[in-house]
Amino acid sequence: MLKKGDKKLINAWAFYDWANSAYSLVIATAVFPIYYSSLTESFASAEEKIYFLGTQWNSTTLYDYTLAFSFLVVAFMSPILSGIADYTGNKLKFLKFFCFLGSFSVMSLYFFEGEKTLWVGLVFTVFASIGFWGSIVFYNAYLPEIAHPEQQDKVSAKGFMFGYTGSVLLLLFSLVMVNKPEIFGLPNAAAASRLTFLLVGIWWLGFAQITYNYLPNNVYDRKPQKDFIWKGLRELKVVYDEMKQHSELKFFLLSFFMFSVGVQTIILMAGIFGSKELGLPTMDLIAVILLVQIVAIFGAYLFSRISARIGNISALKITISIWALVCGVAFLLDKSQPNVSYYFYGLGGLIGLVMGAIQSLSRSTYSKLLPETKDHATYFSFYDVTEKLAIVFGMIVFGLLISLTGSMQMSVLFLAVFFIISFVLLNFVGKTKYVQ
Repeated sequence: MLKKGDKKLINAWAFYDWANSAYSLVIATAVFPIYYSSLTESFASAEEKIYFLGTQWNSTTLYDYTLAFSFLVVAFMSPILSGIADYTGNKLKFLKFFCFLGSFSVMSLYFFEGEKTLWVGLVFTVFASIGFWGSIVFYNAYLPEIAHPEQQDKVSAKGFMFGYTGSVLLLLFSLVMVNKPEIFGLPNAAAASRLTFLLVGIWWLGFAQITYNYLPNNVYDRKPQKDFIWKGLRELKVVYDEMKQHSELKFFLLSFFMFSVGVQTIILMAGIFGSKELGLPTMDLIAVILLVQIVAIFGAYLFSRISARIGNISALKITISIWALVCGVAFLLDKSQPNVSYYFYGLGGLIGLVMGAIQSLSRSTYSKLLPETKDHATYFSFYDVTEKLAIVFGMIVFGLLISLTGSMQMSVLFLAVFFIISFVLLNFVGKTKYVQ
């Protein structure tokens, strides 16, 4: 077994980001939301309403609430499963299960091709999301076990850099298929998009095998007794009681909740915002998403260096301030403006600069704030639950404001409030350990 801090072990851990980020980019952010939007428009009523489960829905709101439901499921079950995983020492098995669930659900989206199969698109969107976010709980929990505290900023950033690079490569190939389907013997762009969903699932499951081959299991050699489910739930309560004694950890999680509301909602809804609010063509939307991913590679690296100089909390404050600026700029954009696509490109570059930065820094900051413990999965489940509840809350607020105002711009502006509150809360968190 490779030792903690070993470069090969760190690279294998980071490679899971390479594997799963194809889902977060192609499915959650780029191709699928645009495919869903264009497909539902083809059978929506004049009022842009569609029917599902006997009820009339705004298509964007329905997609929004579908994702929110999946995050709520993960938020409910991940602490329970992580408590069991910590007690039994089986984080790797849980990681494999959720990866399998997510990748096969993504492949199943291939069968979503019209109004009659809308249920396929929505049901497997839920299962794919549960698979992705469920696996992330156990993946993140490995960070303090594979890297020393002084390595964790760079290691966390490396994971996101691997992820952005791999997902961009697959997205570029997918774009060629979608725009030139005849080269691949496909009848149209819709068929190419559906084939992309298959490729994402294969990519995710295939490259994850590299991670599985190197990650350790049962690091602390735990020997669970027969009633491991009940003991796992007790493990969850023990960690919860421990967390209440660490005020800085509580303030960080509150701040993390607030900025996650903004960050994750913007990431999930950016493509639909550009399409419906600004009327941008698909190629412009995809190009901006690619720009975001490429700049994010640089941003994750840059802010890992900045955090080494000024500390994690100060670096996070900088990223949060820029995210609040993003909300203000997005509110000012309007489809009637000349060259609005150029402004959207600029906004994409700004988002890219801080997207990878805030995600990698928040993960490593939380890891550094943890007390000495063997229950890493359980501790990280609280981190992930905080993020999922933030996403659910953000998506519901975003969808509600769209329903009330008929515009996404007010929804985006409202997200700035969450960034401001998170900035204030970070003032109650001291410097993390091992600032260089």
